[in-house]
Amino acid sequence: MGEFKVHRVRFFDYMPTAIRAMAFNAHTERLALGRMDGSVEIFNFADHYFQEKVIPGKDSRSIEALCWVGGRLFSAGLNGEITEYDLENLRPKYSLEAYGGPIWTITSNSQGTHLAIGCEDGTVKLFEVLEERIQFERNLDRQKGRIISLSWHPSGTQIAAGMMDMIRVFDVPTGRAVQRLLVDRGFGGSKSRETVVWSVVFLSDCTIISGDSAGKVQVWDGHTGTLVKTHLVTKWDVLALSVSKDESSVVAGTSEGTVIQFQFIAPTLQQQQDKEWVRTRTFKNHTHDVRALAEIETAIVSGGMDTQLVVRPLLEKFDERSHASALRKIHFPHRNLVFCAKKAGLLLFQFPGQLELWRLGESDGHGKPGDSLPLKRKPEKLLHLKRKGEDHICCSALSSCGGWLAYSTMSSVRLYRLQTDNNDISITKVPKLPKVLRSAHQLCFSSDSSKLFAAFSQSVLVIALSQSECKYVHTLKPKSGSRQPIHLMTNSVDGKWLATANSDCEIHVYNVQKLKLHCIVPVYSSCPSAMGIHPTTNNLTMVHADQQIFEYSIVEKQYTDWSRKLQKQGLHNLWLDRDTPVTHVTFNPKNPEQILLHDMHMFCIIDQSLPLPDQKTQFYNQMTLRSLSEQERPSHLHAFKICKTFQDLLSVSLLGDQSLVMVERPLLAIASQLPAPVRQKKFAT
Repeated sequence: MGEFKVHRVRFFDYMPTAIRAMAFNAHTERLALGRMDGSVEIFNFADHYFQEKVIPGKDSRSIEALCWVGGRLFSAGLNGEITEYDLENLRPKYSLEAYGGPIWTITSNSQGTHLAIGCEDGTVKLFEVLEERIQFERNLDRQKGRIISLSWHPSGTQIAAGMMDMIRVFDVPTGRAVQRLLVDRGFGGSKSRETVVWSVVFLSDCTIISGDSAGKVQVWDGHTGTLVKTHLVTKWDVLALSVSKDESSVVAGTSEGTVIQFQFIAPTLQQQQDKEWVRTRTFKNHTHDVRALAEIETAIVSGGMDTQLVVRPLLEKFDERSHASALRKIHFPHRNLVFCAKKAGLLLFQFPGQLELWRLGESDGHGKPGDSLPLKRKPEKLLHLKRKGEDHICCSALSSCGGWLAYSTMSSVRLYRLQTDNNDISITKVPKLPKVLRSAHQLCFSSDSSKLFAAFSQSVLVIALSQSECKYVHTLKPKSGSRQPIHLMTNSVDGKWLATANSDCEIHVYNVQKLKLHCIVPVYSSCPSAMGIHPTTNNLTMVHADQQIFEYSIVEKQYTDWSRKLQKQGLHNLWLDRDTPVTHVTFNPKNPEQILLHDMHMFCIIDQSLPLPDQKTQFYNQMTLRSLSEQERPSHLHAFKICKTFQDLLSVSLLGDQSLVMVERPLLAIASQLPAPVRQKKFAT
């Protein structure tokens, strides 16, 4: 595999925030996820659950609920506003004050013509969905007490509203409340407390299912307003409900971290005609509250206070056990939050509210492979840079020489000049940036630090940098008709080429010297998750969300022979079965045959001089190779050298001195910073 001196970095205190809401769009197979910090993430479930878009949060924005209407995404929050998102420019399109106090829930009718919101002041407000905006239409009968949850009947003529101690059913054409369903309070001491109906589901046959703070899932007859059945599922709260498309299954999320499935089936084989809602399964994949749920065609998707997104496949939907039927947990973002100045030995960490610049430690020791070397200089935090304004940081960049630093929010880009003198560092803000540089989704510096590339939507701005000024040069635009934003950008060491990728799976290569589009890489069906340009050959290496690897010769405008050979033979099943995408590709300048890449769980060196592994080959063979003699070893060697020594990886970089920087963020460290769960399982209880 080769020997490297490794910096194991664990001082990046990355902390994801809790999942607050989710909404699944069955037509586009996109899951929208809202977090406590007001950020929205879009996952493409048709493409290996890849996180293709992130809309950064804002201090004043809160998300209580999300809702799709066609391809449009809306959110509502306790700030009393409804927000529609621009998914092409990754920003809120507009926000509308509802004038009903904090909004607890938002939902759309199945026809996609109206939105209903539940407000603190007891009103259910209807908004008409127009082509470009939404427009307030009217209030339904005002109630005493806040509206916590809502569900439209599939016909669009009635709405069920969950409140304190009751469920109200509204007739939409008249706006009148036509039913009042009283919800029992809890048992014992909890009888004195109001019961909050956290979630409600309205089915086609007028059955209403509710989940409440007394730990009950209740089934109601919407025609008569009577209680049909009560399932006491927890001593705590039932926080979320979700129903399957065919209405044969309902899942409930509790504050104990469990997800409970109910199915509409016959209780016994003899009573096939008398179907009822029966509790069938319990899943425990979370440690804390399950705040958001979505039951999709083949799986249950859940998220909550423990920050992870869990996809639990329903095994009866699969003919045989396969990679697709395996449990999947998504912990880290599928994008880079760590940037390395390879020549200067500096690391930049991106947080929503600030940037941290660190200098790596140094060791003078020499040891055997696997030894921990003593430090003669500890890692040092050089800079803590707070963002300006309320908008969270969406991207940042550090030049390889360590002399320039840039970051962008949705409202502005800021550029700084850094000067290090021994242990002192000075930072100077570049005062006048070109007016065209208003915001960016991706930023990167050229390897000689003479240019800044800023991607916004589909275009890339080229900015020339010098000691005295910062000057706009050109806008690189693609010829394709795609409206999707750029989510990856990389440039070549010689400063000639720039490659960009968008979530329509298009990869454009620009000639930076001639300032024009050079070529478009043939479009592959899966989204690129990482890419890099080789420092000596200028070949573009791309890794996609489905784990496929391609190498494209930019000069010859075609795939390389190695890439064609790899695709013809096929990748090893154990490589394809990995469930976290590769998020970084880099190269070893001292050994041009080596490609370095990593995902959350492993670090890999692909040696192009060695034969590719076939399906019969032992794939994870590094430990085996060590035990073999020098004579036997060559027959067991293959191109994929995989290391799983390191804990959960956020970033891997190769410095100029041939040392590797491994930025680890153990999941246990994240879990230790979470608030205590409502109930912890103790041994033998």
